[in-house]
Amino acid sequence: MERIKDVLAREPGVEAGAVRVGGWVRTRRDSKAGFSFVEINDGSCLASLQVVAGRDLPNYERDVLCLSMGSSVAVDGVLVASPGAGQKVELRATAMEVIGRADPETYPLQKKEISYERLREIAHLRPRTNTFGAVLRIRGELAYAVHSFFRERGFICLHSPIITTSDCEGAGAMFRVTTIDPGAPPRRPDGAVDTARDFFGASAYLTVSGQLEAEACACGVGRVYTFGPTFRAENSNTWRHLAEFWMVEPEMAFADLDADAQLAESFIRALACHVLANCGAELEFFRKRVDDGVVKRLESAATKPFDRMTYTEAVERLKASDRKFEYAPEWGGDLQSEHERVLTEICGGAVVVTDFPASIKPFYMRRSEDGRTVAAMDVLAPGIGEIIGGSQREERLDALEQNMRERGMDPANYGWFLDLRRYGTVPHAGFGLGFERMVQFCTGMRNIRDVIPFPRTPGNAEF
Repeated sequence: MERIKDVLAREPGVEAGAVRVGGWVRTRRDSKAGFSFVEINDGSCLASLQVVAGRDLPNYERDVLCLSMGSSVAVDGVLVASPGAGQKVELRATAMEVIGRADPETYPLQKKEISYERLREIAHLRPRTNTFGAVLRIRGELAYAVHSFFRERGFICLHSPIITTSDCEGAGAMFRVTTIDPGAPPRRPDGAVDTARDFFGASAYLTVSGQLEAEACACGVGRVYTFGPTFRAENSNTWRHLAEFWMVEPEMAFADLDADAQLAESFIRALACHVLANCGAELEFFRKRVDDGVVKRLESAATKPFDRMTYTEAVERLKASDRKFEYAPEWGGDLQSEHERVLTEICGGAVVVTDFPASIKPFYMRRSEDGRTVAAMDVLAPGIGEIIGGSQREERLDALEQNMRERGMDPANYGWFLDLRRYGTVPHAGFGLGFERMVQFCTGMRNIRDVIPFPRTPGNAEF
């Protein structure tokens, strides 16, 4: 079985040999002359292949004339030049097998506009649409580019744990993993649930980040990266958040914040270049149908150096702008999505913001000499906002323990993590890229639920 993408790239003629393709029917038109035009698509590309099926096929009246949208077929034939506009070749069928029929009365995907909200309700079928087929192809190309980028730079791919007893971000919004019977949990003498009798002998959770384990491995082999699912149990229903999402997290030993920012910029640039070079048809589709600025933003990310400013400078520039904000920018507060958007508009492209207040960042970030800020960075992308967050890690044992105590954390619960500072500590740095946000950046899709095959959000884990 050949892919339609490869067939459409071939030259027509009997000398090309027999062609066999499989796919799903998009349309069928019948001619009074005794043949039918059947468009099929197999998801390998946006374009469909036109099949010309004649009355000479033994199952023409029984099968071909009954084909409806969504049915699956396998077709043998000869590739010939197409007389129709907009297509170079078509397939003259010598045999057509109907593999699976779709009831035209109930098949949800018809030739009419359907909302993204409705498609989320039938997420198992939306990969058959042009939009989500294109999303998945770009997502696949980005995944390939991630691994290529780090391999070329000597990073080792690390499979970090999905189950953990550590809260990397210190936010507490984690999914619990347990085998304890909620109806009859074991209890301690004081009445509290005895987590020591749980499967792992302690409270365990789905990870929010592979960073802590990446630090341990980077402090032994130099450069690693993780690429896997992470989880947040925040009851958030915004266009920016998922309960399950994928993160790319590199970690480098003997690196400071500047090296971290340079790697982050090179990473975004490499991903943008790869998509521009390999996903032309999909990008043109998104430019026409979804966001007419998506290609220009990618080209800017691929060629234009990122602007850099400190958090303090960012707040000053926001205050000096003539924009009206729902949340007024003030030093010490988080940058809101509206602030991030305006900063990218002011700079005309991606921005790296550094040196955030220590009070709004996690415990593991290196405290600066001023005592108020940490060596942190956020990369802000036009149309998305924060797409990367990273920092130089606190490599000083006493300073890290102090950071923990200030946040009410018990250093005794992070013994192995502190050991990295006790035994041969080195400056090290890393970041996390939200993979779905990168897919949004490359497609122009507004809602993050529409760039992952099966989104997990509050109240939704159906598929």
